[in-house]
Amino acid sequence: MKLRITVLPGDGVGPEVTQEAVGILRTVADINGYNFEFNECPIGGAAIVAEGHPFPRKTMDACLDSDAVLLGAVGGPGFDSLSPQQRPEAGLLQLRKALGGFANLRPAVAYDSIAASSPLRPEILKDANVLFVRELLGGLYFGEPRGVDDAYENGYNTMRYSAEEVRRVAKVAFGLARGRRQKLTSVDKANVLETSRLWRKVVNDVARDYPDVTLEHCLVDSFAMQLILDPRRFDVVVTENLFGDILSDEASVISGSLGMLASATIGGAIDLYEPVHGSAPDIAGKGIANPLGAIASAAMLLRHTAKLEHDAADIESAIVAILDSGLVTPDLQTAGGRGTAHTQEVGCAVERMVADLLNRRMAYHAV
Repeated sequence: MKLRITVLPGDGVGPEVTQEAVGILRTVADINGYNFEFNECPIGGAAIVAEGHPFPRKTMDACLDSDAVLLGAVGGPGFDSLSPQQRPEAGLLQLRKALGGFANLRPAVAYDSIAASSPLRPEILKDANVLFVRELLGGLYFGEPRGVDDAYENGYNTMRYSAEEVRRVAKVAFGLARGRRQKLTSVDKANVLETSRLWRKVVNDVARDYPDVTLEHCLVDSFAMQLILDPRRFDVVVTENLFGDILSDEASVISGSLGMLASATIGGAIDLYEPVHGSAPDIAGKGIANPLGAIASAAMLLRHTAKLEHDAADIESAIVAILDSGLVTPDLQTAGGRGTAHTQEVGCAVERMVADLLNRRMAYHAV
């Protein structure tokens, strides 16, 4: 197995959590005899400082020449005075467009050992497991025209979707639902927005090819409430770009922290993997960022790009074991209290557990 991975540590806590995820991927490769090549490049604020651009050409070329991209985070308060086209976040949007991935997968899973981290009652959280499929290349984030007038009196964005953009992400969502609990919830605002009425019609059309999957439609405001009241009623959720961004962040209450959330962006030429939590500049450099979202993103890389399901499952099992041990960062709380572990401490613990699981599996198959 040969895999070329471009690593984009980025800004804030991005380099800290990415380092732990890469360490675990190296462990998986070393024990199994895989050939994983890592190429680190700048993006976001780090690229602005180094290259004068949030997404330099050499970074784009490296990404397009790889099998997968692992991203840390972009953004920081030091760049607030720049125009939207010059800020670190512009580099992220350019990256997504260059790679072509249109389906952003964001799982939100409840863990019994850190249930105290969530404001939701344990009986509401128990066994909640929701997979968001967010359309990533359309809607307000990419629609034209957009802008602000010179006097900063008026701003405008355009929400635009084509039937094909909706159709392709709906097919991904139905396919994933077919492999889970065969239930898909489509979230829109069809009572107000024309784009949502198009969205609903196309999703209904696609549903005819998946008779084994139960489809329901929810308005976004109602869904936001129901997600908190009873997250267990949902399985796979498909929605447009802006709604997906907001709702998947809201779903962090299921896991107890944004630091727990992983993501995979698929459907394009190159797959992109990144934790959901952002650059968190207020804790950058303190060594207390939660690396588990980045590590879980690495597991998704092995599952979706490398097709190494057993290795991906071993990483996810190791995450559960570390959570059960109580070794967690300060954003999480166990029955024993608020976490005190450092980023590297958690990463090393997961790495050791992964190595143990891999070695035991290999010993079993050797018998």
